[in-house]
Amino acid sequence: MIHHVQLSCPAGSEDALRAFYAGVLGLTEIAKPPVLAARGGCWFRGHGIELHLGVEADFAPARKAHPGLIWPDLDTLAERLTAAGYPVDWDDNFPGMRRFHSADCHGNRLEFLHPTDPEAR
Repeated sequence: MIHHVQLSCPAGSEDALRAFYAGVLGLTEIAKPPVLAARGGCWFRGHGIELHLGVEADFAPARKAHPGLIWPDLDTLAERLTAAGYPVDWDDNFPGMRRFHSADCHGNRLEFLHPTDPEAR
């Protein structure tokens, strides 16, 4: 079982992170412990997932590595991402799953999936 996935972000980007992860994806920001909050970044939770965005000095977006996030309503999410100007690249090459790839406000790759077969995981 995984507790969270951490992605990198540039320093001072908390407002952009909130706009994307809370505003577009609809996740809830959760408080970081004070000693970790001093480092910058944000944490978000929702739909059974937890994502931590941590500041990396020499930030470069993850364009291949990515979290695969089970999402309850892919079509609504795809519409929200498209309306907000983010890419939605559908991919039918994962049997038992409907899925698409997108990118966050800093270019980190994200994969959103929903099982089409109750046995798929």
